[in-house]
Amino acid sequence: MAGSASPGRSTPPAVVVVFGASGDLTNRKVLPALAGLARDNLLDPATALVGVARTQLDDADFAARVQRAGPDAGPAWARLAAGARYVAGDYGDPDTFQRLGAVLDELDRTVGTSGNRLFYLATVPTVFPRIVAALGTAGPGVVAGGRGFTRIVIEKPFGHDLASAEKLDEVIHDHFDETQIYRIDHYLGKETVQNLLALRFANAIFEPIWNRRYVDHVQITVAEELGVEERAGFYESAGALRDIVQNHLLQVLALTCMEPPVHVDAKGIRDEKVKVIEAIEPMDPGRVAQDVVRAQYRSGTSGGHPVPGYREERGVAPDSQTETFVAARLSIDNWRWNGVPFYIRTGKRLGARLTEVAMQFRRVPHLPFAAGDARGLHPNSLVLRIQPDEGICLEFGAKVPGQGFTVRSVNMDFSYAASFAEQPHDGYERLLLDALTGDPTLFIRSDEAASAWRICDPILSAWADGAGSVVGYPAGSWGPREADRLLERDGRRWRHQ
Repeated sequence: MAGSASPGRSTPPAVVVVFGASGDLTNRKVLPALAGLARDNLLDPATALVGVARTQLDDADFAARVQRAGPDAGPAWARLAAGARYVAGDYGDPDTFQRLGAVLDELDRTVGTSGNRLFYLATVPTVFPRIVAALGTAGPGVVAGGRGFTRIVIEKPFGHDLASAEKLDEVIHDHFDETQIYRIDHYLGKETVQNLLALRFANAIFEPIWNRRYVDHVQITVAEELGVEERAGFYESAGALRDIVQNHLLQVLALTCMEPPVHVDAKGIRDEKVKVIEAIEPMDPGRVAQDVVRAQYRSGTSGGHPVPGYREERGVAPDSQTETFVAARLSIDNWRWNGVPFYIRTGKRLGARLTEVAMQFRRVPHLPFAAGDARGLHPNSLVLRIQPDEGICLEFGAKVPGQGFTVRSVNMDFSYAASFAEQPHDGYERLLLDALTGDPTLFIRSDEAASAWRICDPILSAWADGAGSVVGYPAGSWGPREADRLLERDGRRWRHQ
């Protein structure tokens, strides 16, 4: 991939400004990712870190938090942490940005950050427009002002629906160019997601069969063992469709189904992803009721321990209709995939933590063996495991050793951990490195986000009008029975159920 991570690639001098610096996302993901880059000597020595949040902290308080995020990250991280700065204030207060500008000017002089700015919005989505507008009007003391680059990393969800996404996009483009905007989806930073491109376009054996002539159907699963934990407030306003389907799932589907790009670079890959998402057939209310299942987890067992149902979680309304599980049957109306069903599902409190893409191929047209000799034979499948055990599995038929001629399915496994000495970078590490070096390939473009909402909006509208009631499933299971029926009516079944 153009601009892909490689030995020796490092960032230019820059200030990383994290809005929401006292929050959970910063502490769990952003700071550890920066620490990983520092540990691997990928950050320029003239890199500085500034936190901005409403929480009242001083520089020393924030520096201690930074250091704790990477206790074993080495001397480069220790230096960065020791020089970390903090600006406390409201995101809509001009005084906050005046003080931020003074800190940034000082860092340009003392650290040598050359006017380069990476602004990371790790706040709740409702304040994204306020921060962007304040940055856009703050003047050259905050943004680069021609002295260096200005880039803005925006966390998901990008909008609450199509209308809010378009409004947010309008606010951002009032102040910044699309080339400065990096909409982050950490799934796209995972090695196995990127390996979809290598698998398809670096191997001649797969491309001829990667189409409707050979593929029977595709399953994409994003399963979590955990419940909503401390995120009930966010989840009540989002749900699984907005939280996972609109971004992670549709992005993985697009990478799986895209046409070969002319060039494996940001424009080539993102152009082809948009074409796939735009080719997904939108659903009317009748199809939503028939082809989409929404559900909530009930009480059950997870990890050998009893767990409460979603409506018993702290911060969740006792009559909540928010879905923690979605399964759907999608169709892609293009030359390559017409007639191939795509079954997607995601949920919390499922039987295991698992993200995978499973491509099942058509059965052979004729088996020349006795029926009893092929009882253990299944159709060929190619499975890409994105997490937790990153790798690829090819299932094919083989003869069982012995005097008879019995055939059954066997697996040929590729494991990242077993094949490569290098440890894969965390998705956030890879994407932060790309943002600092100016490579937008793995970030979501404006038209991608809008196209994904055009798929999800009709589903949300149909639900609001009463199409498809919320059903339940026991915690620790693989979802509701209705999701199984979604495939059974087509004569198929989920790989895990």
